Parts: sequence; structure tokens; C-alpha cells
Amino acid sequence: MPTRRTLLASAAAFAALPALAQQRDNPMPEDMRRALEREPTAPVLGNPQGNITLTEFFDYNCPHCKTMLPLMSELVRSDPQLRVVYREWPVFGPGSEFAARASLATLPIGQYWRFHAALLSMRSRAEPATVMRVARDLGLDEADLRRRMDAPEIERHITMSHLLADHMGLMGTPTFICGDEATFGAMTLEELRALVARGRQTMGV
Repeated sequence: MPTRRTLLASAAAFAALPALAQQRDNPMPEDMRRALEREPTAPVLGNPQGNITLTEFFDYNCPHCKTMLPLMSELVRSDPQLRVVYREWPVFGPGSEFAARASLATLPIGQYWRFHAALLSMRSRAEPATVMRVARDLGLDEADLRRRMDAPEIERHITMSHLLADHMGLMGTPTFICGDEATFGAMTLEELRALVARGRQTMGV
């Protein structure tokens, strides 16, 4: 591929798009955008009322996702109008799914970002033993966390991540989506900022 960009609209959906969207080269269907950016089980970082949304599909066992952690943190710090949606997309096996479930289980107790960063910072592979070691290191109640991991909203989030990824034909993790564009693979901070800038231009904000 000459670029890592992916177009997110299908020909079948194009005719049903609002007139404003049809003026864009490759408009994303609005129902897909709502599912991608506003699905209530997805963690949100940055400004919840920001004028543009950047979505990241990631896996805790993806080495490139790990390298993106400090860059994403810097991007959020430097852009007060950026809203970031995280989609846990466990594609690297059972350990990844366990990590995704455990991480999402910390969202209702206000510990998601600490846990998320700690898991992505691990040098070892995310497996039940290593994930729960991180939980204990952060002072979380392991038994309570395990109880929360099978909550319906967690099942919904992971299922929705797979459905969205399949529908959009995503290649793997990390994938970043902004406006009508998806980019696969590790990026520099400058490339992230350019993606967000193009998203703002596309969406007219």
C-alpha cells in the first residue's frame, strides 16, 4: 500500500448520507460515526465536549500500541479541544481479551486511565497473572475486579469493537480514526496531529 489510510464509506451507504456529507470525498455513514464515537461503553480521554474525536483501536499485547502511549498522552495535553475514544480490540489472543476485560472493569471505579497506562507500560505479555499483578500494584481489589469483568457493558464493548472493525475492514492495531480517515500502524506525534487536523477540516470545525 502506498499509504496507510483507509476509506470508511461504502458505496451502498453513500446515497443515504446527508447532503453535507456527500460533498466530501469519502464520507463515513452517520450511523457508523455514532457507533464509533458515541457508543456509551467506550472510555473517553481529553475533552468530552471537544470539537473533534480521534478513535484508537488497540490491544494490550500490541507492541506498537505500547509505543503510542506517551504520544497519545502528549497529543491530549497539547490539544484542549480533542476528544479521544478508546476501543479495546483484543486481537492477540486470550491474554489480550483478559486484559481488555480487566481494564474496562476499572472504568466504573475511576481507575481506567491508571490501569490502561500501567498495562501498556508492561514489558511482559498481558496474561491473567501479569494483569492481576498490575491491579494489585495499583492497590485494586482483585476479587472485585474479577467480578466486574463479566459485566454486560464489557461484553458489549468488546463485541462492538469486533463488529466495527469487521465492518470497516480494519487491518489491525493500532488503528486511528478521525473524520473520514483511518490510519493503521504506529505514528509520530506530528502524524497524529496532522490526522486530527485533517479530521477537523473534513468535519468543518
